[in-house]
Amino acid sequence: MSLSLENAVNQKVATVFAELGLDNKFASVKVSDRPDLSDFQCNGALALAKIEHKNPREIAGIIAAKLQDDKDFAKVSVDGPGFLNLSLADEFIARNMQEMAKDERLGIAKDENAHKIVMDFGGPNVAKALHVGHLRSAVVGEAIRRIEVLVGNEVISDVHFGDWGTPMGMILAEIIKQDGNLDKVESYDIKQISNFYKQANIRCKEDESAQEDARIITTKIQDKVPEFYKAWQHLRKVSVDDVKKIYHELDAHFDLWLGESDAHEVCKEVVKLAHDKGVSEVDDGATIIRLDESKGQKPPVILVKRDGGFGYQLTDIATIKMRYDDLGAQEIIYVVDKRQALHFEQVFEVAEKLNLAPKVKLEHIGFGTVNGADGKPFKTRDGGVMNLEDLIKISKDKVRESLPAPGEVEGYGEKEIEKMVEQIAMAAIKFQDLKNNIASGYVFELEDFAKFEGKTGPYIQYAVARINSILRKAKDKGLTPGSIIITTKDERDLALKIAQLNAAVMRAHTEKEPSIITDYAYTLAQVFSSFYNAAPIMTADNKELAQSRLALAKLVRDILVKLLYLLGIETPEVMLKKA
Repeated sequence: MSLSLENAVNQKVATVFAELGLDNKFASVKVSDRPDLSDFQCNGALALAKIEHKNPREIAGIIAAKLQDDKDFAKVSVDGPGFLNLSLADEFIARNMQEMAKDERLGIAKDENAHKIVMDFGGPNVAKALHVGHLRSAVVGEAIRRIEVLVGNEVISDVHFGDWGTPMGMILAEIIKQDGNLDKVESYDIKQISNFYKQANIRCKEDESAQEDARIITTKIQDKVPEFYKAWQHLRKVSVDDVKKIYHELDAHFDLWLGESDAHEVCKEVVKLAHDKGVSEVDDGATIIRLDESKGQKPPVILVKRDGGFGYQLTDIATIKMRYDDLGAQEIIYVVDKRQALHFEQVFEVAEKLNLAPKVKLEHIGFGTVNGADGKPFKTRDGGVMNLEDLIKISKDKVRESLPAPGEVEGYGEKEIEKMVEQIAMAAIKFQDLKNNIASGYVFELEDFAKFEGKTGPYIQYAVARINSILRKAKDKGLTPGSIIITTKDERDLALKIAQLNAAVMRAHTEKEPSIITDYAYTLAQVFSSFYNAAPIMTADNKELAQSRLALAKLVRDILVKLLYLLGIETPEVMLKKA
């Protein structure tokens, strides 16, 4: 059961609607648009006026009269054409804060329709280093995953490794071209394999025979010819081991490390199913499925190419079948660049035509690009795509500039400082990404993103560290958090902002939009700062007031830690700054 203040007010209003015989679907309240007039507002009387054939102010007046009997409301008024304004009693707000503080979930509700979700994000490829384009997939995907788990859904995350197309044949063909055979392939590390891939790309663009060699070898890999299949297995293992290190640093969690190759046999099943259902046809030597023109003009989906190889989209179609049959998915979410929107429209429509995952919600969450100052996808100084490993290093170097050197602060040697550098750099990278609407691209601001002020990850971390310091100092003076009371406007404003936690998390869950969390965390940190400056804790008028304010501070700390966790961000106990 949610401890949300908004939900509690909703229940009170719904009860009054029921007592008056009014349709309580119009009883919903929201945070007031005019906080100077009230804490919450209900606009239901305006909608009810047409049904009840009465003036909306008259209806609102009747509702207000009943609500005024409830001591949890300090004031109930009717304004404008029939807006119901609700101001809460301080004792009611304080009681809600106390309940939140005692609850391990901090009053956050659970999804009433908890279900199993398979999330597909990451999307790395064999022999290719993770680049800045993979950042959003990992960071956004992981944040959504954590939010879904928090609200009670079972989530299975799959990295969906690109390991089964022509690039595999290109790499092995290039190795054979240079070495004469595949005898040395198992000695090659990720850098060497990546170089072979780059050289193969150049060669295949210039030489049609090289393309044909790559295609033939790709077929041998997929037919599991021992020599080629074993060499491919090494390429895959080395690549997986390499990207796992980066994902570990990003704290992105994957339950499954399946790839396109794992869907190969199911691809055959899908092709047969399409034929048996009469959905597919042969056109110019290729097996295709034409899509419904009433759903918009889209190119047909190629299941099998003229050369007998499987089409690009077939793997994703087969994977939907696997996720339904093997994992029992009730919802499948893809966090992939929005430029792939058409691809997923086609894939989802074919899955629906073939009834591969009945009643399963299929959703593509498309994200925008990470851009440089010129507004174009972020590049290195020489114009190449920025590797994610290099971006993380640059970010750490930037953060390190603002921290004291190892040994300058007692108890903080090289290990402790480097741990803090890592935590702050990750906060800076992730928060800068997640504070933007997913669908929008954004400019990666290297100069500003790691600042300890403004809407940045380090600013929120610093707010947590500041409260930790307050709690330590209070403990040293024998002061512990006590019962919460509301005595000033600053305390009230902070409590009402705290009360919006559940609504923010549930909105982020419903809309699959982590930027809602970043907005709320930043605003809460700001409101706390105003509160702390106006309502002293250590020098409060009495011990009861000091303990109450300390309890509010601890509640804010716990909420910010929870919110940062949802964003995949760790919170250092202490934040140091260079003197």
